Amino acid sequence: MKDICKSFHGIHANKDINLHVESGEILGLLGENGAGKTTLMNILYGLYQPDSGQIQINGSPISISNPVESILHGIGMVHQHFMLIQNHSILENIALGYKDTPFFFPKIKLRKRVAEFSKQFDFRMDLDQKVWQLSAGQQQRIEIIKALLNGADLLILDEPTSVLTPPEIKELISILRQMKAEGHMVIFISHKLDEIMDICDRVTVLQKGRIVGHANTADTNKKALARMMVGRDVVFNIDKEKLKKGKKVLSVQDIHISGDKGITAIKGVSFDLFENEIFGIAGVSGNGQRELAEAITGIRKIDSGSVRMDEKDITNLSPRHIYDNGVSHVPEERIRFGIAPGLFLYDNAILKQHHLKKFSKRYFLKYSQVKNHAKTIVSDFKVATHSINNQIRNLSGGNIQKLILGREISEQPRLLVASHPTYGLDVGATEFLREHLLELRKQGSSVLLFSEDLEEIFELCDRVAVIFAGEFMGILDADDERFCDIGLMMAGSKEPSPKITNFSESTAV
Repeated sequence: MKDICKSFHGIHANKDINLHVESGEILGLLGENGAGKTTLMNILYGLYQPDSGQIQINGSPISISNPVESILHGIGMVHQHFMLIQNHSILENIALGYKDTPFFFPKIKLRKRVAEFSKQFDFRMDLDQKVWQLSAGQQQRIEIIKALLNGADLLILDEPTSVLTPPEIKELISILRQMKAEGHMVIFISHKLDEIMDICDRVTVLQKGRIVGHANTADTNKKALARMMVGRDVVFNIDKEKLKKGKKVLSVQDIHISGDKGITAIKGVSFDLFENEIFGIAGVSGNGQRELAEAITGIRKIDSGSVRMDEKDITNLSPRHIYDNGVSHVPEERIRFGIAPGLFLYDNAILKQHHLKKFSKRYFLKYSQVKNHAKTIVSDFKVATHSINNQIRNLSGGNIQKLILGREISEQPRLLVASHPTYGLDVGATEFLREHLLELRKQGSSVLLFSEDLEEIFELCDRVAVIFAGEFMGILDADDERFCDIGLMMAGSKEPSPKITNFSESTAV
């Protein structure tokens, strides 16, 4: 890519970008949220057209006007936000994105090939299952299969491991190394510096749409890359202040929840959550985390059992009434459930608060107060945007996440349910968000944190419940020596010690 420039509404997303990748090489692409990484790769994939500059393959200029042409040139891309049709099956989505799909009986002829290919990655999926029934991790796997099935010479991966489990990440890394050995090229966008250092041969760093540095991974380290990306030193280990447990905030007792296909997803789960506490739910994707979060926040019905908030029964109340009882929610899929993409940023800043008196009077919104509120969130949470009058779909995923978090905690909720809150965030934004969760805890609120990032779980949580197949394998205090067994518990082993932490009497630290 030579001298690539791209602007939106007069704001440079990419400015004078020169980037190359060689045969048999994995190039890492680093940068803060909104630095222009995805825009640059969307140009290479044909989704955007550059304002100036050119793309070359083997020294010859080419024109890519759409993704079909990029696939014909041997370029494939796995997007950060899934390009899937929700009401179609897994097989139908793969068939739509596969360049050699036959015209007649496409599903019959493609099923065997997809099934065999899926076994290579240990992706155990029902190919007839609808996409809307899948977790974020399962949807990401479909995108990876779609890209690799097309046999790309250059594979672009935009945050591919954010929702994958450790075994799946290991398998993906193995595939990438095999591709490299066979002469393929990979551009790997990731905010996980450990992955960049482990997988990539070279790293290019973007900041505010410009390249600010290159490095061979063999000649650099995580701190140097983070400093280059953010412009300052980043704290990788945040010190968590010890706090005394306060009053009981949330009580979940023996709840059973059905999944999208009618099969029980949560089986008799019980726990309590207290003031000044972050309670973590750790587990491999697809073990009931999504259903549990949706049930507590009112998105999904509870079959039996109860949820009480400050001793008030909120079981199966609407999301609106649960929010009014002090429960805020940062959803797993921020684009689907966290925002209204076609609305302006200031509209999204009050999506769950528009009925509050300070923002509305009878049937009319007080737009001056709404816009001032949006400006405060943008400022306090460092949301990168040129205007609050911008449609929120134009923001990067990380900046959307920061706006959602700002909106959800702006009213000082009693309980924040946060599902994978740092998914897709750069190291600077991750540090910023984790500090806000700890500050919310310090102010007397409670946080129910769903995460597959064990580093995040260890760093933030006072207690951790490990979930497998819809059941808790155990609940451990943060300083429990049995934390070393958490991997076994995530695989289905019960708590290794006879001592089981009492749900109501364990002490938060």
